Amino acid sequence: MTGMTVDELAAVSGVSKSMIEKAEAGQAFADTEITDRLRNIFESKGIIFIGAGEGDIAAGPGVRMRQHSHDEGIHPRDLNAANDG
Repeated sequence: MTGMTVDELAAVSGVSKSMIEKAEAGQAFADTEITDRLRNIFESKGIIFIGAGEGDIAAGPGVRMRQHSHDEGIHPRDLNAANDG
């Protein structure tokens, strides 16, 4: 959802690539420090974590992207000589 690769997430979080791959395979982390670190990174990228029953009593837990306003301006990653004004 964020467009980050496993290598990028490992570099930013300090969590090993193999540990991230285990999480992607559905294996839970025992270390809450790691889960908190990853959650903070994802939340900073616009991910919202939804608890079971939030908004719909029958719904399970999940994630979604934060909705952005219509005019966010230009993201720093999109700046170039043509739009640097």
